[in-house]
Amino acid sequence: MSKKELHPKDYREVVFLDEAAGFSFLTKSTAKSKETIKWQDGKEYPLVKVQISSASHPFFTGEEKIIDTEGRVDRFKARAEKAKKMREALENKAKKAAKEAEKKAKAKDKIEAEVKE
Repeated sequence: MSKKELHPKDYREVVFLDEAAGFSFLTKSTAKSKETIKWQDGKEYPLVKVQISSASHPFFTGEEKIIDTEGRVDRFKARAEKAKKMREALENKAKKAAKEAEKKAKAKDKIEAEVKE
């Protein structure tokens, strides 16, 4: 059971033009356009201008810029180290507080034992 009128009816041949690279190609599309262009076969087709295509995209042209991730990695490692040190300091502080509480409890027990005698 298929849906009626699921696919567009105005599917036609269109020329896409990447102005930055001076690259154009003919393909089928439903893209709307008021402009037309005469193609290599002598026929006139709707023209859709695009900002980027495979001819101008850095990934496809091999001109991909390598982002300086080293600085970001270093900052991440520094934050992680700082967090680790802070966690250790808090753990040490908690251990000290527990020891102090234990000492106070022992001292209190000792005083109570002396009072009973």
